[in-house]
Amino acid sequence: MENAGLAIALIGIVALFCQWAAWQARLPAILFLLVTGLILGPIGGWLDPDALFGDLLFPLVSLAVAVILFEGSLTLNFRELGSLSTVVRRMITVAAPITWAVVAVTTHYLFGIGWDLSILFGALMVVTGPTVITPLLRSVRPSERVANILRWEGIVIDPVGALLVVVMYEFIATQSQAAAFGHSVLLFLEIIVVGMVIGLAAGYLLGKILARQWLPEYLHNLATLSLVFMVFTFCNHLAHESGLLGVTVMGMWLGNQKDVRIHNILNFKENLTILFISGLFIILAARLPQEQLIGIFTLAPLLLLLVIQFVARPLSVAFATLGSPVNWRERIVLSWIAPRGIVAAAVSALFALRLEEQGHPDAHWLLPLTFAIILGTVVFQSATARPLARALKAVEPEPRGVLILGANAVARTIGKALMEQKLPVMVCDSNWENIRTARMAGLRTFYGNPTSEYASQRLELTGIGQLLALSPLRELNVIACMHFRNEFGRENVYTIRHTSENHKAEKHHVADDLKGATLFTERATYAKLASLIGEGAEVRVTRLTEEFTFEAFKKSKTRGTLLLFSISEDGDLRPFVAGREETPESGSVLLSLVPADQSSKEVPVPETDTPPESPSLPD
Repeated sequence: MENAGLAIALIGIVALFCQWAAWQARLPAILFLLVTGLILGPIGGWLDPDALFGDLLFPLVSLAVAVILFEGSLTLNFRELGSLSTVVRRMITVAAPITWAVVAVTTHYLFGIGWDLSILFGALMVVTGPTVITPLLRSVRPSERVANILRWEGIVIDPVGALLVVVMYEFIATQSQAAAFGHSVLLFLEIIVVGMVIGLAAGYLLGKILARQWLPEYLHNLATLSLVFMVFTFCNHLAHESGLLGVTVMGMWLGNQKDVRIHNILNFKENLTILFISGLFIILAARLPQEQLIGIFTLAPLLLLLVIQFVARPLSVAFATLGSPVNWRERIVLSWIAPRGIVAAAVSALFALRLEEQGHPDAHWLLPLTFAIILGTVVFQSATARPLARALKAVEPEPRGVLILGANAVARTIGKALMEQKLPVMVCDSNWENIRTARMAGLRTFYGNPTSEYASQRLELTGIGQLLALSPLRELNVIACMHFRNEFGRENVYTIRHTSENHKAEKHHVADDLKGATLFTERATYAKLASLIGEGAEVRVTRLTEEFTFEAFKKSKTRGTLLLFSISEDGDLRPFVAGREETPESGSVLLSLVPADQSSKEVPVPETDTPPESPSLPD
């Protein structure tokens, strides 16, 4: 394309479509992005990244990879390691060298590539990465222990793998010199020292700036991004290719400081990372020459993929988990999931170009082999990991349960009704008497504020996917909805209406997108429900059938009955919400609150087509 601005805009639109398709298919977006890049580049010939970006291409790629690694390292919480610290450490120090050796030997004998480039390619293949691990974890939903190991490995191994590739590249570039080995060792130590020192110093400095409010909040994201770029470039200036390690150490240090709030920074970096990943994969795939693309779909790359999947990874995991609490089922899942991602693609593209410029005879193998393994691991593991984990019973339960804010009478009544329908229920409250009463009723409880730092470390949300904010404190409900909408999704956060909202002007109301959907009806306030339950109202269970439909139920329900929830045959909970029409299907179970004067009566099934007047909640 001659118009560079139009080309960049179209890359953004195409990337958006790929991300949407990945979301619909619940597959890693890298799969759609790489295929699209190949179609736009070597297959269709519509996109030439080298002509589009010129000399700025690889500086832009390098900075984007730095931001991706920094964002991933921000999520590393040392407290999550616990007993897994040994396993994660072995995944880096034991498993990675085993994978490196197996891949290097296989590449050398399978393709006839020299030992130097085979070893460099083996170093590339130890890298998994959060950009492909995270979508797979969301789709597969393995056990918490497996998910933590894979997530930590994916983020930490990125800079380690890049570091190994840098050292090997320097060895290849200087192998004609007599002191090549000694040069590589010194370079390795130099990269480690520079990356660690600069990263720790920058993380400490930024943490102090944020904790002491030396900058206004609206400048936090700009300051963080600017410092990431500065750390990356300054580290590389002091020690060639030490920038990736520097930004990773900076992110880990910043993310584990106690008094630093990084929520807004993390959200900004997540959005920026999606943008960079989407663009990078399309651009790097489009750079692949057509003749190298054809070489991907041959027998030799397939054999290499099989060795990586069924020899290198299981062997490395077996040694890394030896004597650990990880059981054999979890070891199989760990052995199965190790897709390669953006760092492997970006680093291979960078050094392939440099080696080709130096006239290395096997440099043309580096990029197509890397893309072949990326495509192969992502496609194969995306298609098989979820069924395998389910067959091994190494998956978390579907998040069908509810977290209820409040352990008051309203929350206990609703929580107990849901628990009787075999749904996981957790009630939270800072009032000990409410918690004690809830425990006596058999409910699972958490004593404390669910939005506190204490709760973020100890509140167990396995199997829970919705929030019902039923506290009598309106402000606490709003805070909880804002806190958990990132955890559960905005569409799964609900709150009860309060009487005070009926008497306030519009300018005093909290925005709907902050407080979540209003439960039940606009007139079903917390005070009204508490009054009804105090007078003896009960939750009634009604099952819909082909004959007794939801329309029939509405015609026959007694006066004052309030619809609360519908539960599908698959166990999916759906609250009734103000302003939203629901039509539960046959086989669904309805939970409704029936006033005391009607609770002893059976729900009549109408025998005629003339419905009674539809009742409403009493004032």
